[in-house]
Amino acid sequence: MILPIVAYGHPVLRKMCEDITPDYPQLEQLIANMWETMYASNGVGLAAPQINRPIRLFVVDSEQIINSLEEDEKKDYPGDNGIKQAFINAYIVSTGGDEWAYNEGCLSIPKVREDVYRPETVTLRYVDEKFQPQEKTFTGITARVIFHEYDHIDGKLFIDHLKPLKRRMIKGKLDDISKGKINVDYKMIFHK
Repeated sequence: MILPIVAYGHPVLRKMCEDITPDYPQLEQLIANMWETMYASNGVGLAAPQINRPIRLFVVDSEQIINSLEEDEKKDYPGDNGIKQAFINAYIVSTGGDEWAYNEGCLSIPKVREDVYRPETVTLRYVDEKFQPQEKTFTGITARVIFHEYDHIDGKLFIDHLKPLKRRMIKGKLDDISKGKINVDYKMIFHK
């Protein structure tokens, strides 16, 4: 089922999300719905707060980015073949490498894209869909998408990484989104 995306300005996007247990109601169906919602809105990641659930759950498909790169572009992301997986109860263990800029966007903040600096690598501790403990290090575009989705489960947005001047320059667009003055080709929930 395709779920509506929560728009910028809704308080759920600013909540520190809660861990879940294996008996979370209809978790398997929720994850399936998140994948369907993400693909229907042309996303590469989706976090539970974006579908109005304040829980530590997100899905990432960076394979689609890596697979769409030209061969000469792939050398910019050595060791990153992309992933397609769900992350439950994720916590950052460490980050590494130089910070680099990438033009990010967000389904909850449509039609706003800005360069955001993030580290090259991230090591995460999380559980998979079978609640098996995992600890892995991710790099390149995959790390980038993970950082972005991880921010969501900590109540942060990519715009929080922008310099104050840049934030002031996009304030009008953000205000319009929070008031529902935006046209997108997917369903959204706006804060009343």
